[in-house]
Amino acid sequence: MTTPATSGGVGIERFHHHQFTSEGLATVKGGRQVSVCIPARDEEKTLPAIVSIIRSRLMDEVGLVDEVVVADDHSADRTAAVAEAAGARVVPSPPNGDQGSGKGQALTRAVLAARGDVLVFLDADVRNFAPHFVVGLLGPVLTNERFALVKAFYQRPLDGAAQGGGRVTELLARPLLARLFPELGDVMQPLAGECAAPREVLNEVSLADGYGVELGLLVDVTRRLGISSLGQVDLGVRVHRNRSLGELAPQAMAVLETALARAGLALPEPSIRAGSGGQAATRAGDLQTDPYLR
Repeated sequence: MTTPATSGGVGIERFHHHQFTSEGLATVKGGRQVSVCIPARDEEKTLPAIVSIIRSRLMDEVGLVDEVVVADDHSADRTAAVAEAAGARVVPSPPNGDQGSGKGQALTRAVLAARGDVLVFLDADVRNFAPHFVVGLLGPVLTNERFALVKAFYQRPLDGAAQGGGRVTELLARPLLARLFPELGDVMQPLAGECAAPREVLNEVSLADGYGVELGLLVDVTRRLGISSLGQVDLGVRVHRNRSLGELAPQAMAVLETALARAGLALPEPSIRAGSGGQAATRAGDLQTDPYLR
């Protein structure tokens, strides 16, 4: 394991996943337990490979990870069944239909169910998942108690091009942070679903509902523990489903509402509702679509 390198930026230390190895982290882990938490809706195609890789490479081979917890979020496909077959412990969807559904709600259920002292959050739609996604995120948390939240950043291909993914991040989230929370302007991927944090940190914050969960957690941890408690890890390239701009609208609205709420601001009450003369909705809750779009 090499010595971590800093970014030389505005105080958020950066690392590369190559700086850490699963064997080295398993040694320094000590008596701490590590849980990998994955919220999932309709991800039967990609989720089994993710769970299987973690089970075989990080649990069975080196003992770095102690459990994989998948929080199913009202999947219409076999997400829960394939996750369990691959070796995950599945937290079932609540029996109240759309109430309580959403990425933030699923992550909350995963955190409550997980047994670990350190938790890693992953997305379930990644097509090029490899062990370094988990190892890189765990590195700073397990080797330095200063880190309360470690976020991933990566290259995001779009439609065959090497760059161009992360459109909500670049067009909305990062400009919002730069204006409302300028101390977080150096965060490369504020909406990244991949992050790691000690349990004691997550116990002190409330995860935002739906799409706003990542941005809300970032702001809340920084307010409580300061910018020096954050870390960022370069995970290389991340490949997942790319969606149309229209499908990304609900995420953008939820990110906007979460950012304004954390800043003590509020959107005006909408005067136009979905379904009234075909006009567009003006609240994230008015836009009915998959809660894991990016």
